[in-house]
Amino acid sequence: MGTYQTVQEREKALALFETKDAKGRLAFRLFSSSIFIGICLIWLYRLMNIPAAEEGRARWGCWIGMFMAEFGFGLYWILNQAIRWNVVRYFPLKERLSRSSDDDLPRVDVFVCTADPTLEPPSLVINTILSVMSLNYPTEKLSIYLSDDGGSQLTFHAFMEASHFAKHWIPFCKRFNVEPRSPEAYFTQDFDVRDTANPEEWMFIKNQYKDMKKRIEAVTDKGCVPEEIKNQHKGFSEWNADVTKQNHQPIVQFVIDGRDTDAVDSAGCRLPTLVYMAREKRPGWPHHFKAGAMNALIRVSSEISNGAIILNLDCDMYANNADSIREALCFLMDENRGHQIAYVQHPQNYNNITKNDLYGNSPPVSNKVELAGVGGFGAALYCGTGCFHRRASLCGSKYSKEYKGLRNLETRKDDTRTVGDLEEASKVLASCGYEQGTLWGKEMGLVYGCPVEDIVTGLTIQCRGWKSVYYNPDNKAFFGVAPPTLDIALVQFTRWSDGMFQIFLSKYCPFIYGHNKIKLGAQMGYSVYLLWAPFSLPNLYYAIALPLSLLHGIPLFPEVSSRWFIPFAYVFLSKNIYSVAEALTCGSTFKAWWNLQRIWVIRRTTAFFFAFIDCIVRQLGLSQTTFSITAKVVTEDVSKRYQQEIMEFGSTSIMFTVISTLAMLNLFSLAGVLKMVFLGGSEYKDIEKLICQVILCGLMAMLNAPVYEALFVRKDRGSIPASVMFKSIVVASLACLLPLK
Repeated sequence: MGTYQTVQEREKALALFETKDAKGRLAFRLFSSSIFIGICLIWLYRLMNIPAAEEGRARWGCWIGMFMAEFGFGLYWILNQAIRWNVVRYFPLKERLSRSSDDDLPRVDVFVCTADPTLEPPSLVINTILSVMSLNYPTEKLSIYLSDDGGSQLTFHAFMEASHFAKHWIPFCKRFNVEPRSPEAYFTQDFDVRDTANPEEWMFIKNQYKDMKKRIEAVTDKGCVPEEIKNQHKGFSEWNADVTKQNHQPIVQFVIDGRDTDAVDSAGCRLPTLVYMAREKRPGWPHHFKAGAMNALIRVSSEISNGAIILNLDCDMYANNADSIREALCFLMDENRGHQIAYVQHPQNYNNITKNDLYGNSPPVSNKVELAGVGGFGAALYCGTGCFHRRASLCGSKYSKEYKGLRNLETRKDDTRTVGDLEEASKVLASCGYEQGTLWGKEMGLVYGCPVEDIVTGLTIQCRGWKSVYYNPDNKAFFGVAPPTLDIALVQFTRWSDGMFQIFLSKYCPFIYGHNKIKLGAQMGYSVYLLWAPFSLPNLYYAIALPLSLLHGIPLFPEVSSRWFIPFAYVFLSKNIYSVAEALTCGSTFKAWWNLQRIWVIRRTTAFFFAFIDCIVRQLGLSQTTFSITAKVVTEDVSKRYQQEIMEFGSTSIMFTVISTLAMLNLFSLAGVLKMVFLGGSEYKDIEKLICQVILCGLMAMLNAPVYEALFVRKDRGSIPASVMFKSIVVASLACLLPLK
């Protein structure tokens, strides 16, 4: 019998990927249970020790507020345990896929989206395009589509320039196994050119790239394409004086036709298909932001290449791992489990993160634990970029066991049609009125009506029976550009948290829409992110109530000598010690962890709170959904301060006023305590009752050290403006004068 394999052994031998549970699961669950007991004891203390009326309405009100805030903290902590309860790691077995012939591999369509040539410079966009063109994948099965929602001939010009440079870049990358595959990222690396396989060719390619970049930037700075360049491609005839960003006809132009045997690189190998699309926009017609662009791309690509797999990327997220497509296919093509998987999501990594991640843009714990924890329930979050989709699932198909394999799903359109025929047929699919009376945006493609169309789309796909994989390789697949200023970072989080709270309040609430469709752990995992906005309220209450109650000598915590102090101390210390240990284990630094605590306080008291207000106002029908694009470029002095890890303020944003006011409130309360203690104020005869508030306000003041520096010390353009400082001091002073007795 030893010569016969069991069914499980045969399946394992054929498997293209493995899954492994994270270590220490049992220990974490025991630890988590102990904190839950502590939280319950804190709730019990609040309920059993509600102040009597004769102790003052102010103390009674503060106490009830503290109970509600701590009840909110506890509920949110419980939700967070779901994403740590079932952490799973995925490992593709790429060498097994490599044994297959290239003929067995499916077609892959890559979607790159851009929307504004000013905020998203064409030179940035084409680096992403070039990086995916040169991935280690059969070029005859690779098609790249650029959606330009800005409808700009500047972007089309850069796209055309990239197609010429690709003839040299692609063979260079594959010959020397270059990584990253973005020329800008590659040539700015620190290495000795003498260590390359061919220094002369390296220098030639670098000069070619620099020349191309200069041409693109010269045209971009000028704001128009010279006539001699326009004559090089018929596509420029689409632009005339009547074409504007919000009012233009559908534009679909082949830049490279991968079917053409003459479309080859400098090594004589076929080039991938390259297509430019600017969907039609007309005043009065809804365009549904990025979701509308993606759906137009799905339709246009189905007419041209109809790849079974779709990779979508933001315009600033270049390919870093040359084998990223093959690794993703290990999950989607697995004989035993691949047919269940709708998409493979990579984390959003950034190439401009400072050593200690000043703005908490890419904390390792989030990528290695939290998102992996949601993925452990088969419900990885679709994050809008760096995601490999099965076309069938993205187009609205429900999961069926019949979706075995990928080759039998591909039905490429008639290859005998000319480029002109394909372009004209595709323009119809990219027109404004095409979606009228259809299921696009409802049951087909990305879901409309929400700023975070990616999250809600992923949820609907999973509720149709599909599973998804969160894959976080050591060799990161894609790198983007993180917000280099606090203002941009907060605007981005405001939009995200607003949109996610909209999902929770809609029919797509995971606990309702996902009931009996996805696991409870997945529902809780989604809610951790969807409830960012409302859970700003307990944070904001704590940030205001603690310093004011301390200033007026109102005790809100048990005395240190009381047994009730133990659960407060245990929950606070154990939670933070675990948080530090988790961060260090995931490869972070202590300073990065400290920066993250600061940025979470800032986000919760500004971005999330304003998102909550915006969402409620929108639910009342008093405003409409908007979409803001974050800038991808900054000035040299801003970039220099960012690299030095100096926080950037520099504007009169209302968020900075809130940050400064809360910082001043803590400073005033601590100063008031010191004054009253040394002067023997009657309110502070028993300082033991206030020791918890003193410690917490002291920690808040330490977190706000960069804010104080920007208020009173710094003189650069990134400091807090005098007008903001004046308003924050006035508001904080008035708050301190409020009678709380």
